[in-house]
Amino acid sequence: MAITTAASRLGTEPFSEARRVELRPSASREEVELVIRTAYRQVLGNDYILASDRLVSAESLLRDGNLTVREFVRAIAKSELYKVKFFYNSFQTRLIELNYKHLLGRAPLDESEVVYHLDLYNNKGYDAEIDSYIDSVEYQNNFGENIVPYYRGFDFQPGQTSVGFTRMFRLYRGYANSDTAQVEGSKSRLARELAGKKASSIVGPSGSNDNWSFRPSADNAPKQNLGNAVGQSDRVYRIEVAGIRSPGYPSVRRSSTAFIVPYERLSDKIQQIHKQGGKIVSITAT
Repeated sequence: MAITTAASRLGTEPFSEARRVELRPSASREEVELVIRTAYRQVLGNDYILASDRLVSAESLLRDGNLTVREFVRAIAKSELYKVKFFYNSFQTRLIELNYKHLLGRAPLDESEVVYHLDLYNNKGYDAEIDSYIDSVEYQNNFGENIVPYYRGFDFQPGQTSVGFTRMFRLYRGYANSDTAQVEGSKSRLARELAGKKASSIVGPSGSNDNWSFRPSADNAPKQNLGNAVGQSDRVYRIEVAGIRSPGYPSVRRSSTAFIVPYERLSDKIQQIHKQGGKIVSITAT
C-alpha cells in the first residue's frame, strides 16, 4: 500500500513501505539483532519485554545459525512469556484472533477458521494449536524459513476475500499500541461479525483520528450521575468508559458504558471510575 492521505488517516503508514525483515546467510550482527527485535515485537503484539523474559537460549541458537527464524517464532509463541500475556487471561476466541495476527499477519476471515482452531486446541492442546499456524502452507508461502511474520492484512491477499482488510482494523489498534493494553481487554474483537458473516467496520487506530481507539458496544446506554445531570453552570459532559466493574456479586466488568455528568461533579466522577477499575476513553461536552 502506497503512503496516501487515507493511509495516514487510518494509521497504517508505518506498514505502507515497511520492508520485510529476513535473516540472510551473510547477515551481520546488527542485522541478526534486528531480526530478534522484530520477531519479539511481532509475536508479542508490540508489548514491552523485560531483559529477564528474553529467550536467551533460542536467541543464542539463532545467532549461531543453528535455528531458523521460523523456529525462533515458534519458540516465542510456545514460551511461558507468550502464555502469560495472551493465553492464561484471554478468552479462547481472543487467543485465536491474536495467533492469526501474530503468526500469520492477518485476521480470521470467517467463523469456520475459529471453530477449526477451537476444536484443535480442545483435542490436541496448546502446542498443536501454535504448530498449526507455523507449519501451514500459508505461513511457508508468505514467510518461509527466515522471514519474520508481518502484518499482511492491510493488503488484499490472493485467494482471500476482501473482508480480511476490514477485520484487520479490529485487531490492529495502532503502531504505538500493544495487544495487552487495549481498552477492550481480553474479549474477542470479531465474534459478532464472524457469527453474523458481516464485514467489520473500520475504526481508526489510537491517535489516528477523532474516533481514537474506542468502539462502544451495544450496551452503551448513557446513565445520569446521582439522579441529576444539571449543575449550577449548566455545563454537562459525557464520559465514555470501558472495563468498569458493575456493583454486586459476582463482580462483572461492562465492556463499555457512558455517564452524563455536570461540570461540578466531573472530578469526583473521574476518581470514582478509576477506583472501579474503569478506563476513561473519552470526555466530551454535551
